Amino acid sequence: MILAGGVGSRLWPVSREQCPKQFIDFTGTGRTLIQQTYDRFARFIAPENIFISTQVDYLPLLQEQLPQVPRHQIFAEPVRRGTLAPVTWATSAIANLCPEACIVVSPADQQIYGTDLFERDVLHALTIASSNEGIITLGVPPTRPETAYGYVQLGEPGKRSSDIFHIKAFTEKPNREFAQVFMESGEFMWNTGAFVFGALYMNENIVKHVPEYRADFPELVNLGATATTDTAPQCYRSLPNLSLEYALLEHTVHRYVQRCHFGWADLGTWESIALDAALHERGNTPQPPTDIHSDGRQNTTIHSEALFDNATNNIVRLPSGHIAAISGLDNFVITEEDGVLMICPKDDAAAMRRLQTLAHLDTFGE
Repeated sequence: MILAGGVGSRLWPVSREQCPKQFIDFTGTGRTLIQQTYDRFARFIAPENIFISTQVDYLPLLQEQLPQVPRHQIFAEPVRRGTLAPVTWATSAIANLCPEACIVVSPADQQIYGTDLFERDVLHALTIASSNEGIITLGVPPTRPETAYGYVQLGEPGKRSSDIFHIKAFTEKPNREFAQVFMESGEFMWNTGAFVFGALYMNENIVKHVPEYRADFPELVNLGATATTDTAPQCYRSLPNLSLEYALLEHTVHRYVQRCHFGWADLGTWESIALDAALHERGNTPQPPTDIHSDGRQNTTIHSEALFDNATNNIVRLPSGHIAAISGLDNFVITEEDGVLMICPKDDAAAMRRLQTLAHLDTFGE
């Protein structure tokens, strides 16, 4: 189950509401992020078992980029309601098709390094979930004190595998000091936002632990037409905006994290992309993001050409054929898309939001 309904506003102006980052070839691979995610799973999961959830407005984009995915394997969300709502809808429909199904849920906008390792780790989690009650979070060891990621604290080791642990706690976007402690302790994994579980176990726990869904749950899981992908349940629009981690995983008894071996990056912010590129240049990631490069002064180019003079810690992403010549700048993002050029301090998220507002979000320059 691939989740592809987000807006990706933190990567504006490249990622915009009418064409968010999952539908963009962000790193110059020749394939968009959603295409890369589909390709990654199609290596070891049968095409008829790969489902995708996206916003109804993005349905034409999705069908254009992945024409091989039948319409009945696409869940078209009428509104954004966090991660729990689409997972609940999809799980109920998949359980209707196959009650014994085990499901892996994955975001569409991640960078994975080491596809063979990814395949091995996901298949291992599916094997564990097929014979044990529980929800497994896929975690990766942190390589830096990242403040934009979520962390999972390891609890007692599981009995079925040396890579499976009970989850002690979740922490979302800690400050720099705590992130440093988390990384050095060895007790924390980055939360990749990917989860593995049995369909029936998930449905039982939603009823048990999410009171906000309880009244609407019969409609969400009934075995009739509302459990199909073509038409969202009538109650979908009234569901509260909830995340899977905090609405469910913080309450369920059988919650686990698997320590994974693939490399991972969340393409969520400009700064996190630059940090991953710098780590690769020092040899600390399994394989490079395609066409993302960092020089000796921590200037990062993303599928772009740039000349730097007395400039450090900058990020550049420009359209093909454009060249940036930069002098005297430190710690800036320079990016252009569809006639909008943004030059902004890369660690000032508030300023980026203000610029989006000033540019009227997606209407400016159209």
